[in-house]
Amino acid sequence: MFKKSKKLMLVASLFLVFALIFTAAAQAEVKNVILLIGDGLGIGQIDMTRYLAGDKDHELELMKLPETGIMMTSSTEGVTDSAAAGTAMATGHKVYNGAIAMNKNGAELDSVLDFAQVRNKATGVISTNTVTDATPAAFIASVEDRGMGGEIAKQAINNGVDVMLGGGREDFMEEEAGENLIAKAKENGYQYVSDKTQLEKVIAMDGKLLGLFNDSYMNYVNDRDDVGSNEPSMEAMTKKALEVLSEDEDGFFLMAEGARIDHASHAADIPGVVAETLDFDASVRAAMDFAEENGDTLVIVTADHETLGFSVSEPINKEALMNIDVSPEYMAAQMTAKENGNGFTVESVKSVFEEYANISLSDTEVASFNEKVVDEEGNLKYTYLVGWEIGSVIAQEYQAGVLSSRIRANSSTGGHTLNSVPVFAYGEGAEAFNGMMQNTEFSDLLFDSMRP
Repeated sequence: MFKKSKKLMLVASLFLVFALIFTAAAQAEVKNVILLIGDGLGIGQIDMTRYLAGDKDHELELMKLPETGIMMTSSTEGVTDSAAAGTAMATGHKVYNGAIAMNKNGAELDSVLDFAQVRNKATGVISTNTVTDATPAAFIASVEDRGMGGEIAKQAINNGVDVMLGGGREDFMEEEAGENLIAKAKENGYQYVSDKTQLEKVIAMDGKLLGLFNDSYMNYVNDRDDVGSNEPSMEAMTKKALEVLSEDEDGFFLMAEGARIDHASHAADIPGVVAETLDFDASVRAAMDFAEENGDTLVIVTADHETLGFSVSEPINKEALMNIDVSPEYMAAQMTAKENGNGFTVESVKSVFEEYANISLSDTEVASFNEKVVDEEGNLKYTYLVGWEIGSVIAQEYQAGVLSSRIRANSSTGGHTLNSVPVFAYGEGAEAFNGMMQNTEFSDLLFDSMRP
């Protein structure tokens, strides 16, 4: 009787072991991977958005994902730029700042998107910057310098990335790429769209879609009405990409980047960070809706690095900041340059700050501002750099927690920090993203998620 009981216990134990193995194997199979990267989106940007858009206890959609981790963000040079950060996350290798999926010896590094293609999965990238900019580029190309937009676009088309949505039309033109890549894409079976209206009409067929909605980076969310933009939101691009990519029976890999969170952060543009992060967060909700409805999907939300050391300071003037409804870059474009080009007229500087930010500047403050918006040769800086200085004045006036203009000016990355960033995950295998990790270890987990 005792031996029989032992046999029954052994059989039951073996059955349990095999059941656990089978269950683990089933859980390990991930058909679809959706990676959402908020460029520059640190904890400070998240807290700033949830507080200014809600209240002290408000939660964003990304905060509701069940698994959480923390990722360190360095490159081989220390504080990373987006190229090296994207490369670490996409390939599992730390590289020098500026490198796109290529090491210092010129060797190309395979990305997780490349691996997805080997696994016969459909692939896609989205960016509210250009689709050839640093973060998406690290997944779709290998070049020695992030500024090689035409070459990045050429590699993306030649490599057959199925869906590409964002800005960067000029990088697909003959002047930058050496050939008309939009025409080539059409010949290769891509549907091509150039505005929000056309994107809405796209029918998921043939599996290839190229959407280029601006010659350069896409407009800030807060500026789109003022500039008459017909660009889609990140949420709309994400939904359409999921619709197209999910037609593939083998599954897909999608990287979607909220790129202009970083740009707004560089400019200390508090309301801009809020608007861009909310658009990104709506995309997270779209990804979660897809995952919850379809299953077999892993959703990961994170950042490549943090920008400008954002924090919700106690005396921050929430109401004043949220009454600002255009970007500092837009404000910069409304100023009138002096005839000698050495700064802007006092009247136009005062008028712009008063009209758009409800700030009254003294003549001394205008003079200080003008000193910061000219280069060493006495010429006006690019409009976006003028916007950085406008944003810093506004942030200081309304006591927002960001790094100073001086620290940013002394930074080779324009204000990036070594701050670690959060990782949120949902779905099959999401628990692997718990805990502390290097950005290269994050990449290892992405690769592992698609291994059989």
